[in-house]
Amino acid sequence: MVERRPVLDFITHLVLIVGIAVVAFPVYLTFVASTLTAEQVLDAPMTLIPGSHLIENYRTVLFQGVGEAASPVTTMMKNSLIMALGIAVGKIAISIISAFAIVYFKFRLRKTFFWMIFITLMLPVEVRILPTYKVVSDLGMLDSYFGLTIPIIASATATFLFRQFFLTIPDELAEAARIDGAGPLRFFWDVLLPLSRTSIAALFVIQFIYGWNQYLWPLLITTQKSMTPVVVGVTQMVSRSGDAATDWNLVMATVMLAMIPPAVVVVLMQRWFVKGLVETEK
Repeated sequence: MVERRPVLDFITHLVLIVGIAVVAFPVYLTFVASTLTAEQVLDAPMTLIPGSHLIENYRTVLFQGVGEAASPVTTMMKNSLIMALGIAVGKIAISIISAFAIVYFKFRLRKTFFWMIFITLMLPVEVRILPTYKVVSDLGMLDSYFGLTIPIIASATATFLFRQFFLTIPDELAEAARIDGAGPLRFFWDVLLPLSRTSIAALFVIQFIYGWNQYLWPLLITTQKSMTPVVVGVTQMVSRSGDAATDWNLVMATVMLAMIPPAVVVVLMQRWFVKGLVETEK
């Protein structure tokens, strides 16, 4: 039995409060900067009290954009949302089908194929980005949603996790389904998918955030303003000219808006996310 002591409880809560403050304070500063004018942001020290330009700044970035190269944030967030959903759904779909084939179908060299998939974890995106770009360019998928999502929807990590999960499912379930006359697709749809829902939810959260935060690949294959994701758009708002000043208040407003969708996904799916990572009973 664990003994609860007031001193240890106080120290635990103090550490948690300090940790939350360290993480939340930069976010609060970003929010405050997004409510000020550009001149007020550059004041030293910057005020810690929100200003009166919140609606004006957010309306500007949402519908007008910042700088010559940046699109309105509504367009950029739509691009990021489509890319993140496409990557998350595509990774899960391909990975769960691959793991199903590796675990439940007996064919020659199936373990070899699995380890070939797993070895791709050792090849970072930067190593294969040039040949991938060449293929996407030759297929005419530059400046398209297919070009943003398809080249990066394969996931060795998700395949590995689904494979390990399927190995924990008793063989008696597959035998019972076979005796009842269920084919492979019926077994996959009616048995494996319901059992995998928590793992799918956890992977969806991880892969959605991964897709939302993509920077290098979208920067490489998008040249039109209408196809720019919000993470790339934030960098385009920062002036690279010595004569032009950066509107940091509008940049901070864009950053705050860019944090909302991943935060909403994590909050809404928090219970499923934690359950999918820690659940051991199948």
